[in-house]
Amino acid sequence: MIQPILSTLAVYFVVWWITLFAILPIGMRTQEEDNEVVLGTVASAPTKFRAVRVVLLTTLVSGVIYGTWFICSNYLGINIDSIPVIVPRYQ
Repeated sequence: MIQPILSTLAVYFVVWWITLFAILPIGMRTQEEDNEVVLGTVASAPTKFRAVRVVLLTTLVSGVIYGTWFICSNYLGINIDSIPVIVPRYQ
């Protein structure tokens, strides 16, 4: 019973982490865009980093992605073997 729980958490963690990097640039404004470059920082640094917003949005989007994968794999029977092989396998 413990292995399916750990596998589920591991897959969700990977999905969450990849989604985080997709969500990070959404809505970000740089210091250069806002003409508020702080001395000692690069101009491409964010003006305001909204960590709570990024974490919540990442959790929501990754939950939808993971839920879709879970339903497809457990209830609809769609898995990696369902993807057609493009390159034929030679023996």
